[in-house]
Formats: sequence, structure tokens, C-alpha cells
Amino acid sequence: MQFIQNLSPLQALKSRCFPNMRVWVKRDDLLHPDVSGNKFRKLKYPLLALQNFSPSLVTMGGVWSNHLHAIAHAAKLAGYPVTALVRGHDDLSTPTSDTLSDCMRLGMQIRFVSRTDYRELRNNPNAWRKHIENVSASHVWSPEGGSAPAALHGVAELVDELFDTSFDHEAFTPDTLVVACGTGATLAGLLAGLRGRGRVLGIAAIKNAGYLHGEIASMLQQAGYPAYQNYELLTDFHHGGYAKISPDLRRFCDDFSVETGVPIEPVYTGKMFYALQKLAQEGKFDPMERIVAIHTGGLQGRRGFW
Repeated sequence: MQFIQNLSPLQALKSRCFPNMRVWVKRDDLLHPDVSGNKFRKLKYPLLALQNFSPSLVTMGGVWSNHLHAIAHAAKLAGYPVTALVRGHDDLSTPTSDTLSDCMRLGMQIRFVSRTDYRELRNNPNAWRKHIENVSASHVWSPEGGSAPAALHGVAELVDELFDTSFDHEAFTPDTLVVACGTGATLAGLLAGLRGRGRVLGIAAIKNAGYLHGEIASMLQQAGYPAYQNYELLTDFHHGGYAKISPDLRRFCDDFSVETGVPIEPVYTGKMFYALQKLAQEGKFDPMERIVAIHTGGLQGRRGFW
């Protein structure tokens, strides 16, 4: 089964946000007509490994989760049943969202769990079993955000695509990749693909994100990669936390999308481009530096804000 049929384009970005800078956008939001972004890259190898297994997938996410949206589509394409354990309220009342409506329409089974149980799912890799009846060997767990070690291999291919690009018959060599971070898996996959070349700037979309250093190191190790350190994690651009937005961020997302024609959303890509603008204003980049912002998609999540 082929999840990603085309390479995503690399687009030169001309914006007043980045005067006199060389900035490109890797448009992974255009990878798939229904699932925008890095989620299909992260799911590619974990799901391809199950082709001859006929699994029943089990995963977790919030009511606007890009991961749930992506795995619902992928499971539909592959013909796999999938159950999602969705973070609800402690009283297990049923929240709704357009994301979950899409998922259910694709055949995903939704089971709401309390916030306490959801935290346990994050901390205990076997906790999902108590929420599934008649657990069998066919049940396969996909962690939050699709951040399994094998996910790094799919993200690493993005870097190969960049280095295979040419402009004016010259090979394109990026100096800095910039990416929004939730679980750290995409950043780790970029490090794996760079193999020590250049650097990655990670813009944390969550509060208190310092722990992601350990997550990144662990995922690299589990996936069989060296302990690459050519990255920086910036933790001050979260605008209040995951899925929290400020008036400045909302205005920025609207203005940026209108000016550039590149659609962004406020949970991940908006925070990334906002941070990139602030860093540019502070003179953090060399004028000749080749900067590639990774558009990780997730545009379906905009429906929760606009």
C-alpha cells in the first residue's frame, strides 16, 4: 500500500516577515488530498510493516487530533479496523468536533476516556488494553501523534527530497530546517535524515516542553540512529500551551496566509512561522543562510478556531 504518492513541493517564500532572507517552505500540506502534512510520513513505515498481518489498530488523541484524522484515512485505505481512545471530560460526556465526525465517517470507532485515563495512556504503554474488549494478538497500538520509532524513517525521507532538489541546475543544500514540535518525532526524523548536516530549529507548540529533549534522544536511539545534537528547541512560542492561541497569533495567521497564499493553522504551523518572524526581527539568521520551514499540515484543525 502506498500512502504518499507524490513528493511535496519546495516553494520559495517571499514575505515582508522575512526581509532580505532566503526562506523556502516544504509544502507537506500538499502531500495528500485528504490528509495534509507529516502524519502520513510518520504512519508510512509502521503501517507498511503490518501489510500481511491484518491488524486491528488502536490509538489515542484529542478531539481535533491531526493524528486521528490521518490514521482514520490510512486505515480506510488499508482496510484495517481502527479504534481511537479520545480524551474527553472526567464525566465521560461526549465532546464533538468536525475531526471526529470525519473519523467516524471513515469507519473509526471512538471511545472516550477520562483525562486521568488519558494521562495513563501516555505513561503506560500497555494501558490501552483495559479499554479494549477481547484484546488479541491482532491488536496493534499506535502511540499518540503516531510517534513510534519507525515513524522517523518516513520523516527522514523528507530530507532526502530536499537534497535531491535543484535550483538553476545547482543542488539545493539547506542550512537550517525549522519545524513545529508536539511530540518531537518529526524533529527527530529530520535529524535522522540530515545525518549531522545543517541544523534543526524546533518550535515547541506546548508549554514546559524541555522534556522533549529526552523524547528526541530516546526515539533516535530506538530507531537505530546516532544521538544527533545539531538542533535547538525553542520553548517560548507556545502562546499559552497546546491548542492555545493569542490575539497576535490569530492576526498573524490570517495576515500570513493572505500575503503568501500559504495556508497555516494556529496550533502548529502558525506558531512556527510566528517564531520564525520574531527570530528574523532579532537578526538570528545569516543573510546567506538557506532556511527551510517544514509545513507539517494539520490544516483540518483550523476548523476548531475559525
